[in-house]
Amino acid sequence: MGRLEGRVALISGAARGMGQAEARLFAAEGARIVVCDVVDAEGEAVADQIGPRAHYQHLDVTSEADWTAAVAATTSAFGKVDVLVNNAGIAEGAPLVEMTLESYRRVTEVNQTGVFLGMKAVIGPMTDAGGGSIVNISSIDGLVGMNNVMSYVAAKWAVRGMTKAAAIEVAPRNIRVNSIHPGFIHTSLGAGELDPSDIHALLDTYTARMAPMRRAGEPEEIAKLALFLASDDSSYSTGSEFVADGGLTAGYPAPGSPW
Repeated sequence: MGRLEGRVALISGAARGMGQAEARLFAAEGARIVVCDVVDAEGEAVADQIGPRAHYQHLDVTSEADWTAAVAATTSAFGKVDVLVNNAGIAEGAPLVEMTLESYRRVTEVNQTGVFLGMKAVIGPMTDAGGGSIVNISSIDGLVGMNNVMSYVAAKWAVRGMTKAAAIEVAPRNIRVNSIHPGFIHTSLGAGELDPSDIHALLDTYTARMAPMRRAGEPEEIAKLALFLASDDSSYSTGSEFVADGGLTAGYPAPGSPW
């Protein structure tokens, strides 16, 4: 029996990267999955590849109406909601003095407001199901600062705090809420017009210099941590942050680093 046998999981931003890896792993562990994204063709393809265990639903995480529809589609397709992974995110970079208000708002709307709306939307159905687990994908930028990504840092710190506040509120409902803080992962987030292989090479160069493990992470490694938090294996964990960054935030640069 899989670690999520009988569970129903709604995953935002599940057409690509970490979200897609989470959807595939959760399904392999017995869950039924609602794959949510704004890139419909890619999301539908992921759901089709997973098979009957998966359903695709369009979801703009900044839209409360879309969240209501996604939760309704989940309960209609599979009868309940046990797990939410707030995975959707965007990144836009610029020095603080050059960052536009429009860009700042765009990033915080997806990365912060989207998490708020997702948690709000599933509390009722999760309570009806007897409890559940919410996994919010933050970042190491929710633990430390980084230059040229003020909006992303602001949103990811907010996700960390929102996770703790929500965990306190919903614990009596048998709902756990935790956050994951990935380091540099091989995804296309923030790549812009760069080819994915180029952004991967940049990540590898940076982490080889700075992280004790000397490499960037893979989406599947974050998916395994999300699986732990979604499952009963983490039954006594709530309101906590779980870091997966190859040691990048452990302290000063790794021995031998030129920095």
